[in-house]
Amino acid sequence: MTSTPVAQRQDQRLSPSRGSRKTRRGAWLFVAPAFIAYAAFVLVPLAMSLYYSFLRWDGIGEARFHGITNYVTVLTDPKLLQIIGNAFQLVAYFTIIPVALGLAVASVIRGHMAGPFGTATRTILFLPQVIPLVAAGIAWSWMFASTGVVNQGLRAIGMSGWARGWLGDFVWALPAVGIIGAWVLLGLCTMLLVTGITKIDPSLYEAARLDGARPWHEFRYITLPGLRQEIAVCVTLTVISALASFDIVYIATQGGPGITTTVPGLEIYRLAFAHRQVGLASALAIVLMVLVLISIAPIQWFAREKK
Repeated sequence: MTSTPVAQRQDQRLSPSRGSRKTRRGAWLFVAPAFIAYAAFVLVPLAMSLYYSFLRWDGIGEARFHGITNYVTVLTDPKLLQIIGNAFQLVAYFTIIPVALGLAVASVIRGHMAGPFGTATRTILFLPQVIPLVAAGIAWSWMFASTGVVNQGLRAIGMSGWARGWLGDFVWALPAVGIIGAWVLLGLCTMLLVTGITKIDPSLYEAARLDGARPWHEFRYITLPGLRQEIAVCVTLTVISALASFDIVYIATQGGPGITTTVPGLEIYRLAFAHRQVGLASALAIVLMVLVLISIAPIQWFAREKK
């Protein structure tokens, strides 16, 4: 007995079509390589770090369960707290300086994007992004040395009293590292903001000028709201760079003098490979990850489109 056309159409609606199943299977095949790589290089190491953080282990001998003692140490040890504080101090340099200067540059060259001035400015400011961080750290170490370019310039303009070994000074070492990081990140922030400012309708600026708005009003009421997404991206990237910094600090100061420039990334390396305290290093890494997530969560909320 053959089914009626109406029954056939009902069966087709109730059972998934072969095309739909093939589409889902194909989607999973495309996603699988990326997911496997992500799991192998992110999820599995994260799970292992979380497991190690509850152990007392030197990386070679027998591992013993240590409970939350490693986390208590991270959150109560004055030295580790100072190290975490150093990373948050770097946020002021890694984030505020590049984003503020990037906004200023983007506003200045907004009307000269296609001209030689805009092209030259973008090229010069983006150069730090193509220089390896190791090379940048070495170059700035020479510049901040006692006989480096910075001190020579200060002496040349009659400010010899300010000349010092910047990276070896207990007060100025961390700001000097922050300046290096700000220089490295300036090009990235500038390019993102310059790209974002091109999407703002030029007629808004023209209408503001016709209404008598000054440049500051244009910047405040047109440029800043129009670049909310780009600013959030810049702040997110720079905050993560500050809290997870390692390369520049290791090359420029190796955490000295004392621990004035030691950051969590460098301390995790030392604890794990120099002091053989894998459990404590893992606990510090997990705490650092949580701090990064807590720090960028408000930024992501700010970046959401307001309805």
